[in-house]
Amino acid sequence: MRTLIVLTLLAVLVMAATCYESHESMESHEYLNPFLNRRRANDFIQADTRLRAITHERIRERSKAPQEHQRELCEDYYPCEMYAFRHGYAAAYKHYFGRRRTK
Repeated sequence: MRTLIVLTLLAVLVMAATCYESHESMESHEYLNPFLNRRRANDFIQADTRLRAITHERIRERSKAPQEHQRELCEDYYPCEMYAFRHGYAAAYKHYFGRRRTK
């Protein structure tokens, strides 16, 4: 009988030691309200730098220099590209696309 009481007290002490909720766990406000405000939700998450790089690349594509745009047009047309290897892209563009006029 004495061993049963000692084992019961020991079990109660072990349970109290392992199930005790300390003050540190209650310090955070998540204990009372586990959900975040929408405005505060992104405070601790940094935006993905890859997405930022892709966005900047798309902006650069929209605002290309005229010479770069002409070079890309010339590279897409094989005879213009061959002409550019001998005479340069400016001359090749002028030779193949310079006579076009748009209204």
